[in-house]
Amino acid sequence: MLRPMTNPIQQLLKEEELRQRNGLELIPSENFVSDDVLQALGSVATNKYAEGYPGRRYYGGCSVVDQIEQLAIDRAKALFGAEHVNVQPLSGAPANLAIYSALLEPGDTVLGMDLSHGGHLTHGHPVTFSAKMWNFIRYKTTQTGEIDYNELEQLATEHHPKLILVGYSSYSRDIDYARIQQIADRIGALTMADISHYAAMVTTGLLNNPIPLFDVVMTTTHKTLRGPRGAMILCKEKHAATIDKAVFPGLQGGPHMNNIAGIAVALEEALHTSFTTYAEQILKNAKTLEAGLAQRGYTICFGHTENHLLLLDLTNKGLSGKEAQLALDAAGITVNKNVIPDDPRSPMDPSGIRLGTPALTTRGMKEPEMKRVADFIDRAITHREDSDELTAIKQEVLQFASPFPLWDR
Repeated sequence: MLRPMTNPIQQLLKEEELRQRNGLELIPSENFVSDDVLQALGSVATNKYAEGYPGRRYYGGCSVVDQIEQLAIDRAKALFGAEHVNVQPLSGAPANLAIYSALLEPGDTVLGMDLSHGGHLTHGHPVTFSAKMWNFIRYKTTQTGEIDYNELEQLATEHHPKLILVGYSSYSRDIDYARIQQIADRIGALTMADISHYAAMVTTGLLNNPIPLFDVVMTTTHKTLRGPRGAMILCKEKHAATIDKAVFPGLQGGPHMNNIAGIAVALEEALHTSFTTYAEQILKNAKTLEAGLAQRGYTICFGHTENHLLLLDLTNKGLSGKEAQLALDAAGITVNKNVIPDDPRSPMDPSGIRLGTPALTTRGMKEPEMKRVADFIDRAITHREDSDELTAIKQEVLQFASPFPLWDR
């Protein structure tokens, strides 16, 4: 049989590349990887089955992939200062599940952050499998936008959780890990941090670091770390064996060695001094974008941003997050609809949108460009019912974005 003249997947991938190049990626959990990471992902490492860990595999022929995985582990330890690292979790959700299964017994209580107040779905939302296995109690934020540490302490005292969990997906402030550790010590709880969104700022000292204090820390590798989609569990040595057994054979089979190779490359890139400059620029860009949107009357949830993201409440603009997302899509600007604290609307049509600066920073954009981005966003939302205007903005966005490569070297 003759092969078709064109490969539809190759064509679709080209279209996706053009979409990324020609638009503005503002979803805070998305980023662009280097050509070196892409090369590792598409390498022959994808062919190798390697159940187990370096030096302790269930398959032969693992001498090379053992070195690849060990490089990833060693680089993660150097970058984060962690005692033990597991680089095999396939993504953040299964990594969190592995941690819960390692540290908890069915029915144990976990104190985690409420999803609408910035937490993550896997931190105990009732729709998840985790919530069927463990008893999650959820804390919230204050009127001024900070985690309500007093409420957290009260809930910890009342419910005596086995694990206190912190970390976020849409919260825009830093976390006082020392205070949380003190609360945990007082009631005898374990501590866990999910730093998936803001790991780059933790490793560079720009945000507080839970690793010296907490029992276990999880991060994905595909957000601010600019690696392939995957995750890592960093923990105290006393938890190492339990964590490793929970990942394999507890929840996973053979690791994705091409992903681990890509993680190793991304971690090496993050060890360069230029990575600190990149992380600093993420924060500068987020503050500039915040100022531009605040000047245009947008409500910034949690008061302000101290990290890479913004959560906007669009109630005063007279539209939902879904409507804003669709209008911005039409203008070549990618964000995601998102619930706001105690949102009266449904998650599929919430009151807010979430946006962040990691991907545009990777492209080399700085404060002047963020001012333009704020203007594009406001114009698209203001003219959301005018398809001609949205098309015109999309053309402006294309011209604006074209000088910036997906990876600015």
